[in-house]
Amino acid sequence: MTTTTQKWKNYISHEPHSMEEKMAASSSSTASNANIPEYEYIDVNTKPFHIGSFRNLWLERLKPCHYSYQEEDEEAFEADFAKEMGISMEIMGELKAICSIDSLSCHPADETPDPEVVPPDSTLKTLLQRKKRQDYKNNLKINRSGRHDFYADELDRLTVGRKPEEANDMIPEGEVILTINIYYPAIYDRFNYVRPHMTLMMTGSHSLADLRDAICCVSDLQVCGEFSSTPDMAPDFISKDHYKSAFFFFEGVFYNDMRFPECQDISMTTIEWAKSRNFPSYRQGKMEDVLLADLEVKVGFPYLYCHQGDCEHLVIITDVRLSHKNDCLDRKLYPLLTHKHRVITRKCSVCHVYIGRWLTTNDQFAPSNPCLFCDKCFRMLHYDVQGNKLGEFLAYPFVDPGAFN
Repeated sequence: MTTTTQKWKNYISHEPHSMEEKMAASSSSTASNANIPEYEYIDVNTKPFHIGSFRNLWLERLKPCHYSYQEEDEEAFEADFAKEMGISMEIMGELKAICSIDSLSCHPADETPDPEVVPPDSTLKTLLQRKKRQDYKNNLKINRSGRHDFYADELDRLTVGRKPEEANDMIPEGEVILTINIYYPAIYDRFNYVRPHMTLMMTGSHSLADLRDAICCVSDLQVCGEFSSTPDMAPDFISKDHYKSAFFFFEGVFYNDMRFPECQDISMTTIEWAKSRNFPSYRQGKMEDVLLADLEVKVGFPYLYCHQGDCEHLVIITDVRLSHKNDCLDRKLYPLLTHKHRVITRKCSVCHVYIGRWLTTNDQFAPSNPCLFCDKCFRMLHYDVQGNKLGEFLAYPFVDPGAFN
């Protein structure tokens, strides 16, 4: 057991002082310890614990001021700080004046500098590093990867400390916030994506159905059918509208999406297979009826999200904590997307400029089989001026994974 985990457990299960505390502690110590995250594999994942009970343990031990959204009283903070440091209030006032941010300046008092411009003759190490970074960005003509990484991080920065316009949309104090990574589906043998496709922040009051609706997958946008004879005909539906069944698998429980009449229990195939081979029995539930706070999970452990029949994603809960006043407190913005991986778009095999829109097979006009075409090249090569089909080929609508960039 690591030192940090041991200190944290000692804090949660501290020695009670009164007889009432000792009696209450003796009856609830077993249940409490089961809901304290403890590493099953060091730096990999924890043992299973109940999210809601874990939140209640924190709320019992913490003072309301520790998780309150109210700004801390400055005078009370100074008094507590002076008491903690063993100094008088006079010395505290003197330190406050000397260490004030207003006294940290490298320009004349009558000048109002631009905070975005670093002085050329600065001597502070931090300003020198910032100046070097600014010069690098100005001299760089294009940096696509850096630009996307900045945007991906910007999704998180834009919501820090954001508060709702209406009080009813405020996340309640003491709410639990989960950070969830969604990975790409493993659809071929040499699958090597190790970075998450997207990272979401959700509250404990969200249901698993809310999590499912927030997951973006290109397989949900696929159009079924062959349209070489009628390329202008709009499809009747996309896969997400027709195949609505899905499930999550957490700690031996299949949570199926049963919100619509078309939904089916697609987990039964796995359950029956497990029964025929004497595996431990699995339980079932409805994802729309289960809140995230009601789950018993392992932090850092890979779980399963399956939809479209066999499109399987890994789902890893990487963090469980209480909400803070610096978090995004607008309930309407959750599930909150904080990161999305950039996917390289697949260009047309003819022009190598536009993104692919059509996939053809058995195509005598194509350089390969199958072959990817943009809409313009596809129509120019395969149809005459009147729109009549030329030659024999099969054409399927293609949705580029980069559509989610």
